[in-house]
Amino acid sequence: MFTPTLSERSAQYLLLEEKYSAHNYHPLPVVLEKGEGVFVYDVDGRKYFDFLSGYSAVNQGHCHPKIINTFINQAQKLTLTSRAFHNNLFGEFAAYITNYFGYHKVLPMNTGVEAVETAIKLARRWGYTNKGIAENKAKIIVCSNNFHGRTSTVISFSTDPTSYKKFGPYMPGFQIIDYNNLQAVEEVFQDKNVTAILIEPIQGEAGVVVPDEGYLLGIKKLCNKYNVLFIADEIQTGLCRTGKLLACDYENTRPDILILGKALSGGTMPISCVLCDDEIMLNIKPGEHGSTYGGNPLACAVAITSLQVLQEEKMAENAFNMGILLRQELSAIQSPYIKIIRGKGLLNAIVITHENQDAAWQLCLILKENGLLAKPTHGDKIRFAPPLTINALQIKECVGIIQQSLKALA
Repeated sequence: MFTPTLSERSAQYLLLEEKYSAHNYHPLPVVLEKGEGVFVYDVDGRKYFDFLSGYSAVNQGHCHPKIINTFINQAQKLTLTSRAFHNNLFGEFAAYITNYFGYHKVLPMNTGVEAVETAIKLARRWGYTNKGIAENKAKIIVCSNNFHGRTSTVISFSTDPTSYKKFGPYMPGFQIIDYNNLQAVEEVFQDKNVTAILIEPIQGEAGVVVPDEGYLLGIKKLCNKYNVLFIADEIQTGLCRTGKLLACDYENTRPDILILGKALSGGTMPISCVLCDDEIMLNIKPGEHGSTYGGNPLACAVAITSLQVLQEEKMAENAFNMGILLRQELSAIQSPYIKIIRGKGLLNAIVITHENQDAAWQLCLILKENGLLAKPTHGDKIRFAPPLTINALQIKECVGIIQQSLKALA
């Protein structure tokens, strides 16, 4: 059993967390205090490649200078008005992001799961007002092994016991089907009370599960056929992470409702939003939904700059090319401990095979000792998702660290 080294200074921080914080996470034993580009630094000055990127919130790299400059400048002027008053940046942000993604309207929120909850409410309202579903009968289709957040509504349609067990009673109105199964989609769409289907174009938390080609387009066609809304949760897969602006772009599929978050702020603060057209959005009237911080001027300024950086620095193209290189280099290792390599762009995962059930966790501890930070998900899977600014030399250096670390599992 590998035991990581821990300095006295780091240990003190961990003790404080253990004593005073809720025990709702199981982090790697590393205490970070600085980030720059693809690197993070711990309290002892050790440098690491960040292969998690804040669960894809830091696509633009840690502390991107342009984003930070916008953040500082706006923070010195005005940070919050609430939507009780207008501010000079919200309209600009709304115009910018709707044109950027090609939708009529935007509804700003803060965290990813708030945006998911917003999309659910929009879909239900549309079902009652536009599709004619009887009150309280609307049904939303979701997929097994999904991860859309941790609110009481969202865990009600989770298939992961760690998310929902002993948190009931659960919210009704959802039906779970198998992911990557178009036949299952068409079968449930026979129910006239189905108002929407909510999916991740690639299931991130499940271990970067990539569906078959044609799955997303197939869902969209079925949605058109049966008058059902297609909701895409692109909180993690969007904003260039998979090598396209949106993962849905691989199949030229336009969601009816698009959910964004994470990298919308470049990792500086919680910013999320829902995008859709007037037919859906304008069913929500004043006072029926909102957020004190949603659309605040600081968030608006930061989001515009974050989107500009993605475009100006061609981060989708870099993610696409570096993703191919990463998977090629990982395959070339030919390690007996890597069962599967999968991903798109720079959203990737390996599945570990080993007699030790904790081998993936052990490997992450070893990777940390060797200068690379990654985290297991669902036991045997490790996500590899560095900032989109990473270059070819750095990819090869990281794969060298991974290859060296795998040998310690012998």
